[in-house]
Amino acid sequence: MLTDDLDVKIASDRPSEDVRRNKNTPQQNSSVSSEQIKGAKAVGKAVANSFIADAETEVDEEFRDFDMIVQRRLLLSFTATAGFEQYIGDDTLDGIAQKSFLDTINKHSSELYKTSSDTGAFSFYYLAFRRGSEVERRIGQTFAMLCSHDGDPIFQELGEALYCWFLSVVRKAVAEYMK
Repeated sequence: MLTDDLDVKIASDRPSEDVRRNKNTPQQNSSVSSEQIKGAKAVGKAVANSFIADAETEVDEEFRDFDMIVQRRLLLSFTATAGFEQYIGDDTLDGIAQKSFLDTINKHSSELYKTSSDTGAFSFYYLAFRRGSEVERRIGQTFAMLCSHDGDPIFQELGEALYCWFLSVVRKAVAEYMK
């Protein structure tokens, strides 16, 4: 949903030239300080370290299925992205935190990075997230569906609990580093 005319871009006769020209022009956002940038990077790194710690934790026998592990990672990665958006609230700083998050994961393990960034799964989670009401429940339902356990209340509750837990990790990191 467009909120104002600033969201609308009209393409010129040569849009690819405009994109190339804009890419080469450094964008300065004077409302973001170097302290805020450092804070956003620290948030991303702290959340990534929690993500990495979770990925290295032994899971219960019933949840050791590889697809289940991948879906867990995708849910936590999505939750980090949504949490940055929700708790940081500035697009530039959100992007910095997200980049720091992904860079930290990739430096730790390229395999972990690959299994935590599926845009198809993110699309389903965003649909649930953007609905507005009962977000946690909808995220849990989406998690169950992506784990091939659609309608299974155990998987729905697990997805909901993972989402709520990791969202609190993001919220605490933002509170600590974005003062």
